[in-house]
Amino acid sequence: MPYKLHEPCRHHIDKMKFKVTNWSDYDEGLRRRGSLTFWIEEDVLQSWYAAPRTTPGGQPIYADGSIEMILTLGMVYHLPLRQTEGLARSVLSLMDLPLRVPRHSTLSRRRKTLDIQPLKPLAQGPTDIVLDGSGLKVFGAGEWCAEKHGKSKRRWRKLSIGVDPNSSEIVAHKLTDSDVGDPELVEPLLEASGVSVRHFFADGAFDSEPIYETVRQYQSGDDPAVIIPPRRTATPSGKADGPTERDRHIKMIQDHGRMAWQKATDYGRRSMVETAFGRYKSIIGDGLNPRDDDAQVTEVAIGIKALNRMIRAAKPISIRA
Repeated sequence: MPYKLHEPCRHHIDKMKFKVTNWSDYDEGLRRRGSLTFWIEEDVLQSWYAAPRTTPGGQPIYADGSIEMILTLGMVYHLPLRQTEGLARSVLSLMDLPLRVPRHSTLSRRRKTLDIQPLKPLAQGPTDIVLDGSGLKVFGAGEWCAEKHGKSKRRWRKLSIGVDPNSSEIVAHKLTDSDVGDPELVEPLLEASGVSVRHFFADGAFDSEPIYETVRQYQSGDDPAVIIPPRRTATPSGKADGPTERDRHIKMIQDHGRMAWQKATDYGRRSMVETAFGRYKSIIGDGLNPRDDDAQVTEVAIGIKALNRMIRAAKPISIRA
């Protein structure tokens, strides 16, 4: 349940307990995450160098797949570009592969234009999706400097993601400036996810009738469940053709209370997106290393792809205890 509702009385509410049913597999998967053994796809090694260019322009030396693989190593182990170059040299040397490694300057330049293809979603049919956004720090002076001198160059960018609560994977993401509103990103995220929506979860910042109309374009049935808590001051639309889905939410809250509405709609699943952000910031990081906007987009895409691979390597299956 959301922590904001009846916060002074929450000490009376028992914390939910879950039991992991695949503990041995999950435990082994966590150990594999820390293994120094690398499995590089054969396709990447065979196409390490770029194919000859048939259009006007310079000829790149390295293929996109090799650049992505090396940048992924640096992202996972939190290494700057020079140390990433050294790590890649060591890996290829230990594998006894006669392949050249791109210089750090090449990695810096190529990541501005790199097109990262996401992993294919595990869900094949209609699925649930949870949307939310959070900030990532970029660079600049800290809080102490800002307080002392009255100004700061520190800025941040907004990362908006769509999470499949069944697999815990991030199926869509968008990195934008901090002044972009959450409702503006609903359609781009749903389009980028490539899945049909069965249930759509979001917080009260997305509460508006146009959001319901947007989700219906990606629905899997005649009436998808759009689960967004109406504002406390929300009123029914009063449409002549009958109550809308948002009107039914408002009516149920007025008749049975907000806590009963949350339980009936399973709104607690929205916390999966908060878990995803916590996982991203603790494993990948809460900031962006590049100062170029295009390079930042590439860094986020590589980080999310690596995080989804980690989830597939070790994911707990839990049930309510």
